[in-house]
Amino acid sequence: MKTIRQRGFVILFLLLISAAATPSFATVFYSKNEALELAFGKDANVEQLSLFPDPQQTAKIEELSKVKLESGLFTFYVGKAQGRVLGYAAIETSTVRTKPETLIIVLTADGELRNVTTLAFHEPPEYLPPERWFEQLYKRPLADMDFNKGIDGISGATLSTRATVSSVRKVMAIYQVMVKEQGKN
Repeated sequence: MKTIRQRGFVILFLLLISAAATPSFATVFYSKNEALELAFGKDANVEQLSLFPDPQQTAKIEELSKVKLESGLFTFYVGKAQGRVLGYAAIETSTVRTKPETLIIVLTADGELRNVTTLAFHEPPEYLPPERWFEQLYKRPLADMDFNKGIDGISGATLSTRATVSSVRKVMAIYQVMVKEQGKN
């Protein structure tokens, strides 16, 4: 009969073996600084814009984005060169299935979606949408940022694409309510 201590070692050993056998899919593609350079270029001046929506703004953002806001603080990065605004970027992290993805969502100075880049993805790589999928979102107005209005899903990456569209809708709605309507650009 095994002692309690021997059983403890056996359990610990099995846990270690199990942890080692479980694949880790976490991939970080770009740091924050690298992402901001991708968004605005190497020579741009990047300023941080902290936004705190009041209850009315929160309700309007949620209505436009069709997303429940989880925070009362949003940070936009404003790229500038020679005194003019190049655009806005937001770094958004959301849970896909059980693990996070982090995107940088870049808007033009007028709030049009210019680019989406995956900064980190912790789900299995086959769930990561390819770059060509993101391209269908560019220049699409917020009102048309919907799977029922022409955005194609990806079989096997349904949750990833839905998380991405929700993040983009949220950023575009925040821009519309907090930047454009408030004249913060």
